[in-house]
Amino acid sequence: MPVISVPQAFNEEDLYVDLRPIFGHSLFLKCEGFNFAGSIKLKTAIEMVETAERDGVLKPESVIVESSSGNLGVALSVIAASKGYRFLCVTDSRCNLATRLMMEALGSQVHVIAAQNARGFLGARLDYVRALCDSDDRYVWLSQYTNPSNWKAHYRRTAPEIARGFPHLDVLFVGAGTTGTLMGCARYFQEWHRPVRIVAIDSVGSVSFGGPPGRRMIPGLGMSVRPPLLDEAYVDEVIHVEEVNTIRACRRLARRGFLFGGSTGTVVSGAMGWLDQHDTRDLTAVAIAADLGERYLDTLYQTNWLQALYGEDVFDSEEPPVGSRPADTHPADEAPRPADRQHRTRSR
Repeated sequence: MPVISVPQAFNEEDLYVDLRPIFGHSLFLKCEGFNFAGSIKLKTAIEMVETAERDGVLKPESVIVESSSGNLGVALSVIAASKGYRFLCVTDSRCNLATRLMMEALGSQVHVIAAQNARGFLGARLDYVRALCDSDDRYVWLSQYTNPSNWKAHYRRTAPEIARGFPHLDVLFVGAGTTGTLMGCARYFQEWHRPVRIVAIDSVGSVSFGGPPGRRMIPGLGMSVRPPLLDEAYVDEVIHVEEVNTIRACRRLARRGFLFGGSTGTVVSGAMGWLDQHDTRDLTAVAIAADLGERYLDTLYQTNWLQALYGEDVFDSEEPPVGSRPADTHPADEAPRPADRQHRTRSR
């Protein structure tokens, strides 16, 4: 019987959902939402905070500050409350109300940026954080966008968990936000005993892999500036997914009893399109579900919100967007080995 005294001591590592009965392709979805922060970002928060403590950056009087669209803010709120730090999350108007209320319930302060600058909401958030840190040296910015502890958390934990469960893994689908999860897993599997094809899933409108900027309303994936942690040499393919297909994938999962967040819908949508166009016989495929769906009930699962942003036809078809295969992909049995990896940005 597990007994814990701090919230970060618990995280379910080995729960997967086989999506074949729902989508027709075998895809094992690693569920990262079963911890007291509700997302994979708990690993990132632990690694960043404990590294800052070991390096002497965090002191008892420190105030942790971070820019977050939601999940890392909640995770840092959990860690800060557990360890006795103050925490200020700088977010923007796209952050779900439930997420903001969770952070405040955990004792954190939340500052909401209402207006974009030339680099979008993220640029405005980062400018605010920098000004705050310049004004008072008690503020400690962990900077998930540049902090190597972000990807190291997944190199040390997430990727080995997948490797332990799937020793014959062929392809891994990972959503791209700050790219911490993507880079940690990609680095780990490049050193593994067998080649694993790394497919990054991004949102249309994200500029992470060089695509044109566009409106993105579903938090979790995508960036309005290039992620400093990203090294494209570790990535075999990139698939961009329209938000309407994110919504349809999420709703299809929900109709089968699985309520996931928007990033999971994006990853599943992109992965199913890829699997539809490849020979999946004897192929072992895993995708990462970063969180669950409860905190998106007033947005992603709210009919009025969806129709106001995406129009009445957002519900016309909730089938997975198969046939979304990017051009120039390699068949699964011709996937290049790690030494020969090629990366091409895909856009849909």
